[in-house]
Amino acid sequence: MNLGLPAIGLGGVAVTALVAWFGALAIGQEVLQAGWAIPLTVALQALLLFLSAIAWRIAAGGAAPRLGRWFRIRWIRESVNSLLPVAQIGGNLVAIRLLVQRGLSGQVAGAAITVDLTLEVLTQFLFTLAGVIVLACISTDRSWAPWLEGGLVMMGLGLAAFITAQRAGLLRLVEWLGGRLQRVFPSMPVQGLKGLHEELLRLEANRGALLRAGGLHLFAWVLGTFETWLALTAMGQRPGLAEAFVIESLGMAARSAGFAVPGGLGVQEGGFILVCGLFGLGPHTAIALSMLKRARELLIGVPGLLAWQWSEGRRLFARSRPPAA
Repeated sequence: MNLGLPAIGLGGVAVTALVAWFGALAIGQEVLQAGWAIPLTVALQALLLFLSAIAWRIAAGGAAPRLGRWFRIRWIRESVNSLLPVAQIGGNLVAIRLLVQRGLSGQVAGAAITVDLTLEVLTQFLFTLAGVIVLACISTDRSWAPWLEGGLVMMGLGLAAFITAQRAGLLRLVEWLGGRLQRVFPSMPVQGLKGLHEELLRLEANRGALLRAGGLHLFAWVLGTFETWLALTAMGQRPGLAEAFVIESLGMAARSAGFAVPGGLGVQEGGFILVCGLFGLGPHTAIALSMLKRARELLIGVPGLLAWQWSEGRRLFARSRPPAA
């Protein structure tokens, strides 16, 4: 059973209920007031995707294809994960397919995705930790401490489990499952799964590349602060950069915690309501902030999905054309 569609339905109901409860008119007015900032947030997000593409290529050992292709695939990967009911997995599978189509081996593509995801999660943990530290420095109220500290512990344990599973041979399990599936479906191509674990260890042995790629990912997370600062400023608020840093880091952590819900529907809004409330910003402002982020997400994600379908359509058409006489 595909749980993506029910999750979309529940998330949509949650968002609708929050908007209705806290005032659709007030939220709409703030979104419209800040509408002029959306093109700027789109440009900023394009920059963040480019930095992430550079980091991904570095983590993959600087492998071909050229950087422009890595950026395009990173854009498509983000679009699929953000807008489709794939639980943050489908975009990575699409990216592996596109990389293989452009000349990478299945082992390198699969291992590069795994390393990049690990660095992304690790740097988000550091970004979230920094947000909690900044909050502790600027807030005299400590009522938030138990639930934030508990969330950090859970996030850290999940990250440690993910890294431990990799080192213990998670990708060997993927290779084994591929072999078992090929017995049932003989036509299934699984040659690219062989050697995944060894390729992962080879990439992880390049500490310099991991540090450079991780630094770029962390820089991208921090730059995302300016989207929150700009959106709130456009709505007539006067946030400091420290407040925007905390809202961005903890709000994005809340969304990541709801990875199984497509687009974090309802989860992102709830997270921003809680975090913005720490600085006296009302729920209508928090939801408007989330809506502005979703507008930016659609403006980048829909073209990304179209670019993916165009790429797949061209390959399908090329295969279907009869050979020249």
